[in-house]
Amino acid sequence: MSFLKPKSSLDSSGPTSVIEKPSVNVGPTFDNGRTAKLLRKMDWNIVPFLSLLYLLSFLDRTNIGNARLAGLESDLKMKGLDYNIALAVFFPWYVAAEIPSNLMMKRTSPSLWLCIIMVAWGICMTLMGLVKDFKSLLVVRMALGLAEGGLFPGVTWYITLWYRRHECGLRMAIFFSAATLAGAFGGLLARGISEMRGIGGRPGWAWIFIIEGIATIIVAAFAKWLINDSPETAKFLTEEERTEVRARLKLDRTSLADEYDIKYLYAALRDWKIYVHMLITIGIYAPLYSISLFLPTIVKNMHYTNNQAQLMSVPPYVVGCIATITAGYAADRSKKRGVYMMGFCLIAIIGFVMLISNDKPHVQYVGTFLAVSGIYPNVPMGVAWNGNNIGGSTKRAVGIAMHVGFGNLGGVISGFAYRSVDAPRYFSGHGLLIATVSMSFCLCGFMHWYLVRENARRDAAMAAQGLTLDSYTEDMKESEREKGDNATFFRYTV
Repeated sequence: MSFLKPKSSLDSSGPTSVIEKPSVNVGPTFDNGRTAKLLRKMDWNIVPFLSLLYLLSFLDRTNIGNARLAGLESDLKMKGLDYNIALAVFFPWYVAAEIPSNLMMKRTSPSLWLCIIMVAWGICMTLMGLVKDFKSLLVVRMALGLAEGGLFPGVTWYITLWYRRHECGLRMAIFFSAATLAGAFGGLLARGISEMRGIGGRPGWAWIFIIEGIATIIVAAFAKWLINDSPETAKFLTEEERTEVRARLKLDRTSLADEYDIKYLYAALRDWKIYVHMLITIGIYAPLYSISLFLPTIVKNMHYTNNQAQLMSVPPYVVGCIATITAGYAADRSKKRGVYMMGFCLIAIIGFVMLISNDKPHVQYVGTFLAVSGIYPNVPMGVAWNGNNIGGSTKRAVGIAMHVGFGNLGGVISGFAYRSVDAPRYFSGHGLLIATVSMSFCLCGFMHWYLVRENARRDAAMAAQGLTLDSYTEDMKESEREKGDNATFFRYTV
């Protein structure tokens, strides 16, 4: 039995996918009111459940920070850099899974593949509550990374199958805002669940892993039926609405190739712009995971108790959630991303400077708000920016996986950013993160400048031929459909 769709005799270019779209010969026909109603309908049927999946994923990935305050290290006889190593081993396996996972999602179906990886990481999370020594913890953390690796790049690509380029940012921001909610609720949940210590002979930190792992498995049981694979098969859409969605996407993507072919994988690997985005991303993900994994520890070293630190880690995430959604909305409305990313990088830098330069707890605590509010909005905005500027479905799937995969190597850096020997001020950790965010700020500035310049060059070349974007015919676009974002009619989001 195979989960892959059989190859159609009509397709000579490569294996087919449940995602591929039939041709559409007419443009969008809905007026603004009906389009807004259609988008709301899609939002309610797509975004909330995806956000729940990522909330569970991020909660399962980062709850080890809360477990640390509940006695994880002493119970497993961890010492020195053992905790930092336990954090770092997750990420290489997480990264290794991302490109193969995105390709498998395209070759099978989002509902099936996401269900499979959810069950896998839920089992790993539950098993983490049963470990009895440091070596077992490392093995399960590596397995968890392998299982979770496909979710974020997969869902990011999946969103691009439903929404136009300048509608994706807000939806990705709402989806990723679940990570801030995971940070907020993680502290509250950990505080409550840790009181189960002694039940079944397990310590409180073990129950944090077990309860949250079982919750993931329960949600996975419904995922296959709650996730719609594509507009063509979505039961919540009428036939007229399906036609409208296809027409909107065709107009937005300018008739670029959507079929699977290995050459589009190679096209992504040869695109230097994706590599610049990978560097931008690692500069943002290093502080992202550092905050997620160490915020309770950082707050505790401001002279608060363990329980106070668990609870005080909640408000910065609430503010970060608001900032993430607001930024996504503003960027979509303005159809710009680079300038917003540079602005939020500056906010994060100010936050880390407040942490490194002052020993007053209230000043440092305000710094955590700025750090969270500056870093978290840039994660969905960065992947939306890169995805907006990759032409063609397969190349976009690979490019997003490269972007997110390399960025997640920042998790390896974050594992060693805040070492116990550097407490309570963590000068080296704060300084490292100031450096990585500064790098991302500079590279965002370079990409913004280059893309503005390249759009102007293409406009000038088109004008020299007496053409405009509106005068390009479908036949002219069809002749360049395999060129992706190198097509003369493609314009970059700046």
